[in-house]
Amino acid sequence: VQLQAFGGGLVQAGGSLRLSCAASGSIIGIKAMCWYRQAQGKEREWVACIISNGNSDYADSVKGRFTISRDRAKKTVYLQMNSLEPRDTAVYYCNIKSVYRDYWGQGTQVTVSS
Repeated sequence: VQLQAFGGGLVQAGGSLRLSCAASGSIIGIKAMCWYRQAQGKEREWVACIISNGNSDYADSVKGRFTISRDRAKKTVYLQMNSLEPRDTAVYYCNIKSVYRDYWGQGTQVTVSS
């Protein structure tokens, strides 16, 4: 199973980006699909998750600005990021939590200029 993330790039403060992450292969027992991020020199932090029943949760730092969604048939998770701020600059990683293990994507760089 591989997770491939797309959609990162350079954007001005106040702009928007949409990240997507598609899983290849079969994943049994998906509990949640999530996004994390890691800024340079900092630890990886959780951003958002959407769980099996469709409910979602967000870190306080992105609440109201980011929206996570999914296409279960395509095994794809999305992160719509609006009102981006320089502090959102990081490598963004998708993560799928199954009953057996976690799967991680390779990361996509998001850079927000002031």
